[in-house]
Amino acid sequence: MTFVTPSLVFGGLLIGVPILLHLIMRRKPKLLEFPALRLIQKRHDVNRRRMRLRHLLLLLLRIAAIALLALALARPSMDVGSGMGSQEAPVAVALVFDTSARMEYRHNNETRLQAAQKLVGDWLLAQLPRNSEIAVLDTQRGPGAFQVDRRAAKERVERLASVANSQPLTGVLDEALRLVGQSDLARKEVYVFTDLTRAAWPSDAPAFHDRITQTELQGAAIYVIDVGVEKPTNFALGELHLSGQVLSSRSTLAIETGLSRIGPPDRRTVELNMLVAPNQPQKAGEETFECKPDAAQQVLFHVGGLAPGTHHGYVRLMGEDNLTCDDKRFFTVEVRPPWQILVVAPKPAEHYALYLTEALAPTGLRRRGQGRFECRVIEQDALKEHSLDDYAAVCLLDPQSPDDAIWKKLYDFVGQGRGVAIFLGRNADPVDSFNTPLAQKLLPGKVLRQSRRPDGNVYLAPNDYQHPILAEFRGGGSIPWKYFPVFRFWQLDKLARGVRTVVPTSDGEPVLLERPVEGGRVLTMTTPISDDPNRKPWNLLPVGEAWPFVILANQAVSYLVGSTDQQLNYVAGQPAVLQLDPQFPHESYQVQAPDGTTFRRAPEQADRALVVSATDQIGHYRIEAGGKTGVHRGFSVNLSAEQSDLKRIDNEELTGVFGPFEYRLARTKEEIERNVSRARVGLELYPYLILAVAMVLALEHFIANRFYKK
Repeated sequence: MTFVTPSLVFGGLLIGVPILLHLIMRRKPKLLEFPALRLIQKRHDVNRRRMRLRHLLLLLLRIAAIALLALALARPSMDVGSGMGSQEAPVAVALVFDTSARMEYRHNNETRLQAAQKLVGDWLLAQLPRNSEIAVLDTQRGPGAFQVDRRAAKERVERLASVANSQPLTGVLDEALRLVGQSDLARKEVYVFTDLTRAAWPSDAPAFHDRITQTELQGAAIYVIDVGVEKPTNFALGELHLSGQVLSSRSTLAIETGLSRIGPPDRRTVELNMLVAPNQPQKAGEETFECKPDAAQQVLFHVGGLAPGTHHGYVRLMGEDNLTCDDKRFFTVEVRPPWQILVVAPKPAEHYALYLTEALAPTGLRRRGQGRFECRVIEQDALKEHSLDDYAAVCLLDPQSPDDAIWKKLYDFVGQGRGVAIFLGRNADPVDSFNTPLAQKLLPGKVLRQSRRPDGNVYLAPNDYQHPILAEFRGGGSIPWKYFPVFRFWQLDKLARGVRTVVPTSDGEPVLLERPVEGGRVLTMTTPISDDPNRKPWNLLPVGEAWPFVILANQAVSYLVGSTDQQLNYVAGQPAVLQLDPQFPHESYQVQAPDGTTFRRAPEQADRALVVSATDQIGHYRIEAGGKTGVHRGFSVNLSAEQSDLKRIDNEELTGVFGPFEYRLARTKEEIERNVSRARVGLELYPYLILAVAMVLALEHFIANRFYKK
């Protein structure tokens, strides 16, 4: 047991006062002459013994009252396993602040981060004992360190600002515990200022409480300070989904997002703006929604007629809101002229190419000038003399014994960073030109034999949909592949290094394969897409309502021309990688951030890409090189959806995050003081002792009145 004011314990010596008074004021019996009556004498002895007992009981009660009062004024505390002694002993303190965008939620005319800063700067720092070591950490990624003094710590707290790329609090806590664990001070405390949103405490984060069990951290105290709002209200725009990030000038851009609501129902207007010049938005659409809690509204805009080049835009939520960071979503798209696709097939070429060309550029779209691809069909014999300079990809349909000159021409074409698709069919011959050294530079492996599945129980069956070619099938429910059986396909020998199976059959045989070649890529399909369905076809992929085939063909050719692998929209903190045109090389590029600051980056020559890792700002980034007639590109950075998620974590979930370690949760100054006092000096007995004094005095008063009652 310890005492806050041990000197007051000596006040217990005042118990001598009632003892002295008891001895002085003790009444002595008077000797009176009276007839010796035995009965009266016995009664007198009994009354005298009873009076002595009453006086002794009152004496003990008065002594107890004084002793308990003296003990209470000394403010004793009991060590319950976490007390470390005097409150004046210096402390190794880590102040951890959640600086995610969620902390910009405004309530009572201040953000949650401002509320935490005010609590620390105006009060908590002043409560820390002298010579304490203070570290200030936030959820911006980076190591922590102790501040020079209390003033430096206060200035550090005042400079805190929200960040778009915030890490979970569990990671910062691990760093804070490591830091205080290095201190030589016996007492170690960590204060965590948070709005208690679930996103800040991910359940799948690595458990940090393993560090707490280490020897140097025994006795460390963690205080979780809730500065959040229990019932927040907010409108939020979800992540943007674009129909494409690299589009044909004949395509229509579809922009989709969700509008969600926390709180009572309300109406809001969502607006689409396209930038016609830097900082010059032009409204391109507007729609008003009636929002209900926990029921996201779909927001969809379409933009057509975009000229070739890089286009920036944003979707904005109109009106006042408590949290503004999720009211605006940015996007960037690149628009290019329609891709020229060369389709090569044996005679009659138009017959072979019918299904593919209709899938890539349907007749209706071609007539209206809206096809994203322009297909040119030639016979295989004409390929040797045909220039490939204007084409983004070449599709070779059921080739018929190509000679080395054709294989060499296609290999050189792929070496320029372009794409080739080869569809093997009935014209292939394993002993012919398909297994020559030049052919094997493009094909995924040696062609062995035909594999027959006449029962029609084999079909395309992707194991997953992670490849960009299969992206359009994600989340679309069940794909009816089994209604388009594969009856025959070519089996391949051992696959070459780097070959990847994109789509296998239902019995595990590879049917669509990818092989990277000299900066370009080659897709090989071991079954054709050009067979007449009335003449024992090898498959029924393009027959009937073959929408899976149409999507697969478009995605495959889009992948070959590079429109699916170019990412122009990122989340904060994610490195941006822009593929560069090898025809227009530059030694360096100027990058302009959303706040207007500029810096230069040199490209990665090996990958023909420009990598920008500093993407912590939200908005549009512009990339330029070569002046007005040079390169003008860009990308956009958005806040991830979890960074603005206001759903709060409950006590059970929070306890699961900390595991066996005991933490203390507080919401007010009084709760913080009570928790800190108990952790530093143990359980204070003052209120219990004062209660005992009151009870003893009340009992003494009651007994005295009864004893001296006439």
